[in-house]
Amino acid sequence: MNLLRALVTVSGMTLLSRILGFVRDFVIARSFGAGALTDAFFVAFKLPNLLRRLFAEGAFSQAFVPILGEYKNQQGEERTRILLDNIATLLCFILFCVTLLGVLAAPALVWISAPGFAADADQFALTVTLTRITFPYILFMSLTAMAAGILNTWSRFALPAFTPVLLNVSFILMALFAAPYFDPPVLALGVAVFIGGFLQLALQLPALVNIGMLPRPSFNLSRAWRDEGVRRILKLMAPATLGVSVSQISLLINTIFASLLVSGSVSWLYYADRLMEFPAGMLGVALGTILLPSLSKSHANANTLEYSALLDWGLRLTLLLALPASVGLALLAVPLIATLFFHGAFGAGDVLATRQALVAYSLGLTGMILVKVLAPGFYARQNIRTPVKIALVSLAATQLMNLLFVFALGFAHAGLALSIGLAACLNAFLLYRGLRRHQVYTPQPGWLKFALKLGCALALMSLALYFGVGDTKDWLRYSLVARLWRLFALVVVGAGVYFVALWMMGFRVSDFKRRTTT
Repeated sequence: MNLLRALVTVSGMTLLSRILGFVRDFVIARSFGAGALTDAFFVAFKLPNLLRRLFAEGAFSQAFVPILGEYKNQQGEERTRILLDNIATLLCFILFCVTLLGVLAAPALVWISAPGFAADADQFALTVTLTRITFPYILFMSLTAMAAGILNTWSRFALPAFTPVLLNVSFILMALFAAPYFDPPVLALGVAVFIGGFLQLALQLPALVNIGMLPRPSFNLSRAWRDEGVRRILKLMAPATLGVSVSQISLLINTIFASLLVSGSVSWLYYADRLMEFPAGMLGVALGTILLPSLSKSHANANTLEYSALLDWGLRLTLLLALPASVGLALLAVPLIATLFFHGAFGAGDVLATRQALVAYSLGLTGMILVKVLAPGFYARQNIRTPVKIALVSLAATQLMNLLFVFALGFAHAGLALSIGLAACLNAFLLYRGLRRHQVYTPQPGWLKFALKLGCALALMSLALYFGVGDTKDWLRYSLVARLWRLFALVVVGAGVYFVALWMMGFRVSDFKRRTTT
């Protein structure tokens, strides 16, 4: 398997999903506006979406993939199928109970998550209805995460990376064409969540059949519980859940801090974060997705040299692509924000305030992506406690920096973004130091030459973008068409200068190709 080709595939699918996410937000805003009805939907969707992030795509995947990789490489096909049957049995039972409980307890959940809605009986009732419609999403997405983990372990990366597109497509089609048939129309968004979750799971089932690894759940819970592999997965999930929760807690605390600042602070951070999600998802999530199964296989085979070489490949590729993305986001902040968001009620002051947040975020973008590469170095060895401890340290550092930057130094909302970015860099450094201390990772030769060439290419790109951007005031008076073509030209010039410089200094695409056996 060519890891570089797999990375390009997963990144491409992630980019498609991100673009459709912007289209989805535009369509929802255009169709429903902002008010009590959309507030009801966003509150209803918040809890199942949070559970998805905590368990389906977070804790479960981190615990499941390494052990599945071990079984695939050491235990044989039949024993691996038994593990999948047993984990599917237990997972389906737990998810069914959680979904049923969520549907029955919807009024209590809404009251806890949005107590202000209780003052409006109609809005409260609508939120309860939407919660009941959307709650099965956690069942579909948890099973989808399991299917994706299996396919990724068998080096089938494209299909799992594509599945999130279906949720956005479901939102767009339901909002545009089905909403008039619902009363109130916003119920169409709840149904879109249900349909999108079901389609993501259904799409992967034929692929599981093709590789002969479609799980077969049963009613034999006692057998599933006695399975040693299942118990090991559940044991690893406990610290993994805590680790994933740390990032959610950090976001919640930052939202609380932002709500104490001037009006608009939460929105400025939100829009800056949306732009950060493009490179973070396309590179960080994609690299983590393809590295974890390969690292798990190397660990299962006790191939320490291959394990270290895979990490080295991931680190070099991250720096090669994340550093120019960080510089580009900082220097092109105003062109990007003005082109995408400077419309209607989003004024010039909002553009400048969002730029402050985006520049601050960009300082930590490389650290955020490095975490996605370094953390699998621990997960693949079934060591989840170490990255969790480091995440807790990073959480504490984030809040200390919030107090310093936001309140002591007066950086306002930009201070919150800066704290998150610097804490991510601290997280990456501590993960790197841990891998070195445990002698898990040993840098390959040539790092100094690599860094010098990379620094030179970045300097040339920075100069080209700095002089090409021009005056901020010009971007605020350009028409949308003028902004679009000028931004496109800047991106082409910046990327061209960077990659041509690397090519002239001896970098070749073939240098970063890496093959592993499936």
